[in-house]
Amino acid sequence: MNQNSELDGVLAKAEELAVGAGKILLDWSGRLSSDQIGSKSAKRDLVTEADLASEAYLLKHLGDAFPSDAFLAEESANEPMRNPNAESMWCIDPLDGTVNFVHELPMFAVSIARLRRGVPEVAVVHLPRLGETFIAIRGGGAFLNGKSIQVSNSSQPLDSLFATGFPYRRHLLADNNLENFNRMFLHQRGIRRMGSAAIDLAYVAAGRIDAFWEMHLSPWDVAAAGLLVQEAGGVVDTLRPGGDWVFDANLIAGPTKLVEATRQILAENRGDDFPNLGDRES
Repeated sequence: MNQNSELDGVLAKAEELAVGAGKILLDWSGRLSSDQIGSKSAKRDLVTEADLASEAYLLKHLGDAFPSDAFLAEESANEPMRNPNAESMWCIDPLDGTVNFVHELPMFAVSIARLRRGVPEVAVVHLPRLGETFIAIRGGGAFLNGKSIQVSNSSQPLDSLFATGFPYRRHLLADNNLENFNRMFLHQRGIRRMGSAAIDLAYVAAGRIDAFWEMHLSPWDVAAAGLLVQEAGGVVDTLRPGGDWVFDANLIAGPTKLVEATRQILAENRGDDFPNLGDRES
C-alpha cells in the first residue's frame, strides 16, 4: 500500500468502520417491517431504518476520529456538515443498493471516501453479504480482500461487458439514460445492472466488468469506487471529457481505449447539451 503512514491510518479506520456498518446492515437484513421502509424523491427511491442506522454509526465514529473534517452523507443532507470549509471531507453512502437490500438481494454496499480539496484520496467499498472489501489510497493501488486488482484490458465494446443504471426519477428527467442504453445495445457483449453504482465501479476496478457509465449520480455514489478504478489502472471521467466526475452527476469509467470507444458511440450526433442532466436527482 501507499507509504504515507497518515493515509494508511485513515484507510484502516475507514475500513474498520465500513465493516462495522456492514454488520449493522446484516443485522437488519430480512427483518424490516413495512413501516421501516420509506421513500424519498420517487416511490422507488427507498430509505430504510437500516440506511439510517448505518449512517448514524458512520457519522458518529468518523466524526470522533476526524473531528476537523467535513461530512457529506446521503441520508443526512445535500450540503457538507460540521466543518463545511474543511480541506478534507468524507463522502458516505451508508447503504448503496437499498432496493436490493429490501428485496434481500446480496448486491448492496457501504461506500466511504475521504476527499482532499474535492479529490478522493482514500476509498472503501464493502459488500457485507458477499464478504468483499475493496480499498484504495491515491497513488497506492487498489485491492480486494488484500489482493491487488486491475481493470481489464478490453478495448472494443463488442468484446466487453458493461454496467449502467437508471435514475429513480426516470419519469421526470430530461435524459433518463434509456437513449444511451439503446445506443449501446448492439455494440456490446452484455450489459448488467447491479443496482449499485459503487458495486458497478468496484467490479470495473477488479476487471469483472469492463466499463461503466451512468447519469444523475451523486458524489456518495461514486467518490470511493471511482478512486478504486483509477488506482486499478483505469480512467474515470465525465461523458464529455474533462468534467468533475465526483460532483458533475455523470460518469464513464474503464480501460482508456474502451472508454474512448464507448464515448464515441454515446456522443455521436448528440447536441451540445449532451449529457442533458436537466433537473438532477438529489
